[in-house]
Amino acid sequence: MTLYSLYSLCSLCSVCSTSRSFLLTMIFAAALAAPVAAQPAGPGPIGPGPMGLGPIGPGPGAHTMRLGPIDPNGMANGGGAPFAVNDDRADDLYEAGRDAIEDGKYDRALDRFNQLIELKSGRTDAALYWKAYSLGKLGRRAEALDALAALQQQFKDSRWMRDAKALEVELRQASGQTITPESQNDEELKLLALRGLMNSDPDRAIPIIEQMLNSPSNSPKVKDRALFVLSQAGASRAREIMGNLAKGASNPDLQLRAIHYLGIMGGSESRQILADVYRGSNDPNVKKRIINSFMVSGDRTRLLGLAKSETNVELRGAAVQQLGVMGAHAELADLYSTETSVDVKKRIIQAMFVGGNADKLIDLAKTEKDPQLRRAAVRNLGLMGGSRTGDAIKAIYLSDATPEIKKEAINALFLQNNGKVLVELARAEKDPAMKKEMISKMSNMGKSKEITDYLLELLK
Repeated sequence: MTLYSLYSLCSLCSVCSTSRSFLLTMIFAAALAAPVAAQPAGPGPIGPGPMGLGPIGPGPGAHTMRLGPIDPNGMANGGGAPFAVNDDRADDLYEAGRDAIEDGKYDRALDRFNQLIELKSGRTDAALYWKAYSLGKLGRRAEALDALAALQQQFKDSRWMRDAKALEVELRQASGQTITPESQNDEELKLLALRGLMNSDPDRAIPIIEQMLNSPSNSPKVKDRALFVLSQAGASRAREIMGNLAKGASNPDLQLRAIHYLGIMGGSESRQILADVYRGSNDPNVKKRIINSFMVSGDRTRLLGLAKSETNVELRGAAVQQLGVMGAHAELADLYSTETSVDVKKRIIQAMFVGGNADKLIDLAKTEKDPQLRRAAVRNLGLMGGSRTGDAIKAIYLSDATPEIKKEAINALFLQNNGKVLVELARAEKDPAMKKEMISKMSNMGKSKEITDYLLELLK
């Protein structure tokens, strides 16, 4: 039941003015306590329509009810209008209009928003926006632009202004008007115009993007978004521009962004450009970004080649790390067997953890001869968690007499929050130093019944 219905029911009741005032007060309290989710609000529908994409970003949130004090006669704002009648009616119309839009019933939505505009409530600006949106969906673009003009003229400070300007750009483009990016002062509108032009006339859009990228007046944000739009184009010219930027034709920041987008573009041509830039560059930052882009584009072969042949240990480690992200279990195992650098081997162990290769980590934790690397394998097993790795760590603790390995196993169980296995080991441990190490870890672990029971035993 709506607030308006409750008010009407209250007006019909044969109760004294004091009782009615009390009832109205209770209604008022219920209105304030209503969950925000019940208020019609949030972003508009986004997706393809007659004039392209829908409004960008979240729209203004729910309108709160502007209520004045309730007088003894049950009137709001001290004026004589029924309590929140217009606001409640506006909420109903707004919700009905938004529901109609969600159902694709734009004629019905238009009717509801026209009624809402006539109410002259606090939702008039939103109603004008959604009226224009509905008219656009119905193909009545001239009327939609009139509604937007009314919104911009009457509500200059409305939170719907940004969405209204964006919708205006889309409506004009859909009407056949050329809205060029360079003619827009607002950066968001410039990017919207650029996206629309790329969809409708890529051959014209690509040179404009090139100009925008070379212009010192455009902000880094505009240039980055222009690069993104360029990365969506399949034209060879678009890839050529991106490749030139990746080779250093612009500033270093733009070069790194171009390398990033080449990875997203993918394909053999983009990967070849990245490989050429890598060979021709002496900048470690550029090379690291290319290694990351190889991973993004799925180029496991080139990553493996760098992990084997790159003379720079840090870059070789970076390639190893990205192989881990790709889950290249077999490749990492082969690399480990041939790698001579302890630091790179540690990176391989870490990459095995990232890739989830528990089997190989368990094997290294049991068989690796180098104490540093063996401890690294045990530590990464602890980071993986799971009962299977917990049992493996327990077995390593019981079978190894080296104090350093035992302490690493205890720490690994601590990282897993594996109180059950720690208590089992502590009960059986005869070495006071190791037992103390375990209890020290237990005291810093999360809730565990096994640990609590064991610690209580020790206090008896």
